[in-house]
Amino acid sequence: MKSTNWTYRSLIFGTLLLFSGCDEYLDVNPDNRVNLTDMDKMAQLLTNAYSIASPAFTEIMTDNVGYTRGVNIRQSHQQAYAWEDVTTGPTEQDTPDFYWFETYNAIAHANEVLAAINTIEPADDEEKRRKDAIKAEAKLARAYGHFMLVNYFGQHYTIDASEDGVPYIKDPETTFLAEYERETVRKVYGEVEDDLLDGLEDISDNFYNNSGKYHFTRAAALAFATRYYLFKGEMDQVIRYSSELLGSEPATYVRDLTSTEFQNAKSSITGYPQLYNSPDLPANILMMRKISLIQRTDFGHGPLEDFYGSLYSSHPFPGATDERQNPAFIKGDNALLPVRYQSLFERSSLNSNVGTPYHIGIMFTGEEVLLNRAEAYMYMNQVDKALADLQTLTDRRYSGEDTELTMDRLRSFFGAQNEPEFTDQLILLNYLLLERRKEFIIQGMRWFDIKRYEMPVTHNYLDGGTISLEADDPRKILQIPQSAQDVGGLEPNER
Repeated sequence: MKSTNWTYRSLIFGTLLLFSGCDEYLDVNPDNRVNLTDMDKMAQLLTNAYSIASPAFTEIMTDNVGYTRGVNIRQSHQQAYAWEDVTTGPTEQDTPDFYWFETYNAIAHANEVLAAINTIEPADDEEKRRKDAIKAEAKLARAYGHFMLVNYFGQHYTIDASEDGVPYIKDPETTFLAEYERETVRKVYGEVEDDLLDGLEDISDNFYNNSGKYHFTRAAALAFATRYYLFKGEMDQVIRYSSELLGSEPATYVRDLTSTEFQNAKSSITGYPQLYNSPDLPANILMMRKISLIQRTDFGHGPLEDFYGSLYSSHPFPGATDERQNPAFIKGDNALLPVRYQSLFERSSLNSNVGTPYHIGIMFTGEEVLLNRAEAYMYMNQVDKALADLQTLTDRRYSGEDTELTMDRLRSFFGAQNEPEFTDQLILLNYLLLERRKEFIIQGMRWFDIKRYEMPVTHNYLDGGTISLEADDPRKILQIPQSAQDVGGLEPNER
């Protein structure tokens, strides 16, 4: 582990000052940031403990996209497409640096709340429960932020996991330059687990006013636990937490794209994404506002038309239609953009034509939890249970007369009828990865699967040239931002 002098305080200080008075700022301690005197203020500050950076920025590095003509291709797009270290700095959205700094910014807000809340003495049992719930939400937000960071800027977790991860920040900044260590991946996972389990113990849905889907609820904490333990490889825990969430009717947590409601919404380019992203859908478990251009049809690379059609026509059900294929927007001259996000815009002032593009990202869904459990069942060699979960998804994704999922059908689909070396587990894994790819396209989940399963990726250029990312390529670990290296000496990842 490497000791460093590194600061993110300069990046968060301006944000925190918005919460404090500034008329007489020369008369007070310059470290006076947020005057957290009651639980209402702490709960309000916690709304900033959710990063505004979208995880979908990784999509441009995956095998889901190709070189797209007729769109705005920035330097950061060119670099990410070629798996080069992105050098455009922390202010440009949809970049690794932006994700790093905005996520540590969110973590800093969680830490401010955790440091201040113990100074409050609850007046009664109800206040005690609310205090515990606020602490739990802050710990869950802190755990989630670090979990995402370590999975981008460190190796995928292994039993050894001794490689460098990221600093795990637990305390508010009180000095301009603080010393940190870039902890091992294993240690970061351990810290995440501690916060996650503490949060699960005390989180409560009783203190949100019609905005629970934008906070860590118990359902969101359970969904987070299923992803955490899946990546860690503790499949019994994946099954435990996913089963607690999904209950006896897992289909409740899977949006039904074959339904009349979704079919009718396809005729509206605004109505479909509104329905897909509705906080009223049980499938949408945790939602966050994300400053991003991923939802725009005129920026960056996207799924090429031929690939997109081939992806959604690949299934084992004769005559069936995968309802995830449409609707889709035309992106540039040769790509498509599946309708998953609303393209939203916040004006800088009431009469301004400039502002901030954003979307509401769905960070945890019931579909992910179901697929996580199916993958865990697959590893536990509980084939029938894995098939049952996949059938639940199938029934709400494919329209057609015959969509029964069986191992015989999957063997035929993969051409492995007489190939005993292709075990049921291996066939199920390949099908699971195909379904995950379809389900989460342009939402940033494919990159995790590429890292977890050491998949190679090839990108094409318009001149016919290609570039490849090998299975064990070190560039799958995103580079520590240059400013974090320069200011405090955080050592870069190997290249």
